[in-house]
Amino acid sequence: MSKILIPAVLLALLLTSPLVGADTKIGYIDTERLFKDSPMVIKAQKKLEQEFAKRDQEIQKMTKQARGLQNLLEREDLTLSDSKKNRKTRDLANLTRELQRAQRELREDLNQRKQEEFTSIHTRARSLIIDIANKERFDLIIENAVYASPRVDLTDRVMRAMEQR
Repeated sequence: MSKILIPAVLLALLLTSPLVGADTKIGYIDTERLFKDSPMVIKAQKKLEQEFAKRDQEIQKMTKQARGLQNLLEREDLTLSDSKKNRKTRDLANLTRELQRAQRELREDLNQRKQEEFTSIHTRARSLIIDIANKERFDLIIENAVYASPRVDLTDRVMRAMEQR
């Protein structure tokens, strides 16, 4: 609550201040939309999906193997000898451990790559926002406002600039 209230109060004080003239230029960036709907973000997500598709398929294959082995043990519980049952149970336990390890590694690697991609996009967006602010002589650019008129919304302009570079 205070994260929203403090900037709103400061902005209200700034806008009502006698020091702020009629030539004050303010812009707004909807960062949530920028980092969700930007074609660059969508392209990065597809890139990551392709990058990790093979490992995901391997995990799905291992999951299917583990289910098959579990079903076999349940179906043939009474007909398998104790030694075969113990061997199959060990195989299932080993496969389950390997599957959990592979899933954990995939999650960690995917999260790391997502963070790398997001950082790159975020850095690029910040640079473009600063460029737009300097070129068009904005006095203030705000992120995540409670309300912003479409007249001051620069989000689409930043998205287009991100695609051009």
